[in-house]
Amino acid sequence: MLLLAGCGGSGSSGSPPPQPPPPPPSAPAVTREEAFRFLSQSTMGATESESARLIALGDSTNAYSRWIDAELAKPASLLLPAVESAYPNPVPVGFNIGSLNAPRIERWFGNSLTGTDQLRQRVAWALSQIFVVSQVGALQNLPNATADFHDMLARNAFGDFRKLLEDVTLHPAMGVYLSMLGNQKAVAGTNLRPDENYAREVMQLMSIGLVELNLDGTVRLDANGQPIPTYDQSIIEGFARVFTGWTWTCQTTLPGCTFNNARPQLAPVAGYNQVLPMRLYPAQHETGAKKLLSGVTLPANQTGDRDLQDALDNIVAHPNVAPFISRQLIQKLVTSNPSAAYVQRVAQVFSNDGSGRRGNLAQVVRAILLDAEARPASSAASPPVAPGKVKEPLLRLTQFWRAYGARAASGRFGVGRNFPGGVSAVFGQGPGQSPSVFNFFSPGYAPPGEIQAQGMVSPEMQLATEYLNTQTTNYFWTQANSRTVTQAPTLNADDMFIDTTEEIALAADSEALVNRVAERLLGSAARMSPVLKAQAKAQVERSTNMNTRVADAVYLIAVSPEYVLQR
Repeated sequence: MLLLAGCGGSGSSGSPPPQPPPPPPSAPAVTREEAFRFLSQSTMGATESESARLIALGDSTNAYSRWIDAELAKPASLLLPAVESAYPNPVPVGFNIGSLNAPRIERWFGNSLTGTDQLRQRVAWALSQIFVVSQVGALQNLPNATADFHDMLARNAFGDFRKLLEDVTLHPAMGVYLSMLGNQKAVAGTNLRPDENYAREVMQLMSIGLVELNLDGTVRLDANGQPIPTYDQSIIEGFARVFTGWTWTCQTTLPGCTFNNARPQLAPVAGYNQVLPMRLYPAQHETGAKKLLSGVTLPANQTGDRDLQDALDNIVAHPNVAPFISRQLIQKLVTSNPSAAYVQRVAQVFSNDGSGRRGNLAQVVRAILLDAEARPASSAASPPVAPGKVKEPLLRLTQFWRAYGARAASGRFGVGRNFPGGVSAVFGQGPGQSPSVFNFFSPGYAPPGEIQAQGMVSPEMQLATEYLNTQTTNYFWTQANSRTVTQAPTLNADDMFIDTTEEIALAADSEALVNRVAERLLGSAARMSPVLKAQAKAQVERSTNMNTRVADAVYLIAVSPEYVLQR
């Protein structure tokens, strides 16, 4: 016993056991306003119900990551089934296949408003503005291809960038849009030479940009202080030769051709399968040597498949890809003016996700959304530029409709009824409706004045024309005043109306009404400036009609700077 006591054993004379260390302080809970900010970056529009779900996932250390984990596991909501099911059966002679762009766009709105895969839909929308195809032009009568191209982006949204680039390259929608499909080798003694369209744009817009970049996205300069070009005409010509010999996989002239939708009656209308990756026709492939990026030259007499794989590997290996793609995704999700440090942190994840994998888009998206600069209030360091961005016009609409549970009596999201002249005529944007391969706006656009003078950009403001601002403002006015649950019985079955039942119950109290609208659209009444709140209350109090009071409150907050700015 003496021995045990002397060694700190079970004897009563031993010292008391040490106390365990105190538990670490718990992280603060996610506030409603913080949840709204995160969901504005990661969905097609923050809602109160989704905010509550996010908050319930845990404290601020865990909730965001757990929400992302759940989103990454969800399958993609698709557009192609809506297009295929809209074909008449049998297809009449002279059927206008271009009319099927309407169900494509309608389904896009359905997925944006009610789809459970919100993060995937938001990232796919961002990718669709980097890898652009559009029904405006050559794809007008190829709605299956345009729909499936967006579905392909959605399926690849959390996948491997190298696979995404290959799927983009071989998709017939891109093949038609940038004239790679049917691209032929040069013919000696003639002016026929490979088309350079896709070769140029895949580098300029979809992977590396025009000038060399540091990992943080800043421009590299030569000894004379000038930007260093990433490629020259000889490299464009080299890639153009790579992209020869590819065309439709399935043409009606080929015996035994099987259509993806298994509806043979569509063959006279479609003429070919619009969704299968293009196939190589070796006789039309250029077999000579081809100059690529980074001093690489492909040897002559490789197969077209080998040339394509080597060329895409060459692009993806370029050091510009990580900062070029990372910066654009940050701009489209979080902020127009990310700091160089923010870009570098994300680009490092693009370059290596921690397991040696390059181009893991799931981890790139996670890095963008969880970065301290995406939620600057939670960071001790102040970012060097003001955080946030102007919301894209179409995202202003989808958030508004999601916040107010917009629906139509028919259950449809009818494009024709809700957007006379088309959605892009009202908002300057529409799914698969870019005016050109350069998207609706440039990532480097800086409006003249204060923003440009500070060396900053605001890409979405390229759409802030007098005409479109008027169209958009008028649309919200019409929605708030004449397309609400109150007017629903008198509306067309396809008219989208918003549910303002709660606001009508509060309409007699201007303070409560304005606060409730702000909670729905801004996440918190505290997000209103004193000026906005005073003006909204004053306008509400000018009327004794409860419906008018609600309409005024909804309209003024929906068109306010506080709503337009995504912080």
